[in-house]
Amino acid sequence: MSKSGALDLASGVGGKIQKKEVFSAVQKYEKYHVCYGGDGDERKANYTDMVNKYYDLVTSFYEYGWGESFHFAPRWKGESLRESIKRHEHFLALQLCLKKGQKVLDVGCGIGGPMREIARFSDTLITGVNNNEYQITRGEELNRTAGVDKRCNFVKADFMKMPFSDNTFDAIFAIEATCHAPNVRDCYTEIYRVLKPGQCLAAYEWCITDYFDPMNLKHQRIKVMAFELGNGLPEIRSMRECLEALKHAGFEVIWEKDVAADSPLPWYLPLDKNHFSLSSFRVTACGRFITRNMVKTLEFLGLAPEGSQRVQSFLEQAAEALVEGGRWMRYVDIFEFGFYRKRIFTPMYFFLAQKPNF
Repeated sequence: MSKSGALDLASGVGGKIQKKEVFSAVQKYEKYHVCYGGDGDERKANYTDMVNKYYDLVTSFYEYGWGESFHFAPRWKGESLRESIKRHEHFLALQLCLKKGQKVLDVGCGIGGPMREIARFSDTLITGVNNNEYQITRGEELNRTAGVDKRCNFVKADFMKMPFSDNTFDAIFAIEATCHAPNVRDCYTEIYRVLKPGQCLAAYEWCITDYFDPMNLKHQRIKVMAFELGNGLPEIRSMRECLEALKHAGFEVIWEKDVAADSPLPWYLPLDKNHFSLSSFRVTACGRFITRNMVKTLEFLGLAPEGSQRVQSFLEQAAEALVEGGRWMRYVDIFEFGFYRKRIFTPMYFFLAQKPNF
């Protein structure tokens, strides 16, 4: 980790939260979750506050370790993490058949990495919806630096209730973002409202697979650490629930697939402790060890706010749980006297859905 990178990380922790209030914000965020006494209904009821606190606390860590696009991607052998992320975004743009000058909406756009990449790739005009002020401020700065501020803009809004007229956009996409919605049916219904008739929504969703067992304590631990505490989700839903919600909203599903299933390299590879890569060094076990100790030192010196170590800690636990949930896990089947494998989570359930052209 370079000195400048470490200081940038330290200065960004907490986002718009006052530095002296970061520790209190961490405590409040943690209390939304089961392991700290919270429950699902409370998370859903207060999802705006919970998700805002989450992204205020973690955005600088995300950007430092992952870059400007906060999502996973299927990956070919010999392909870098960044190359796979770009290809993943281009694939989505191609599925939408984007054309020059179209008005496109990015639902839950983060700091705008995918928005900038897709705008350059497709020559479209993209609006990103985000309810987090710190991420918007950071994203606007990155838009200016990239020279795309005339074709990419941010709107601060809750994607459950967007400030756009009906039938506004030529295409809509969401990349690992609508998993933060407290109610997926209402979320897709709102997206349907602002999409023009005959046009499409393309999305990558975080979903549990059919192998997830709510009675399995190991599965429950992964669910809490990876999805709820570690990634700020009110809940996580199944692929079947997403499909039903799309149809309930009025969409016609053109095609859908868990694109992680065919990835030559596992999507979680950058987070795997047993994997080492120079191209994604900062998220490897060695890179995380350096970051952990650097954050500890910066907090001790007062350069990073109190609570930074706790944020870094639950992100590390989340990374380990994501690997565990995404890995094909081996079980003994005592009835068939053999082994079988289960994968209880995917971050890449893809669907392309069309609003009927009435």
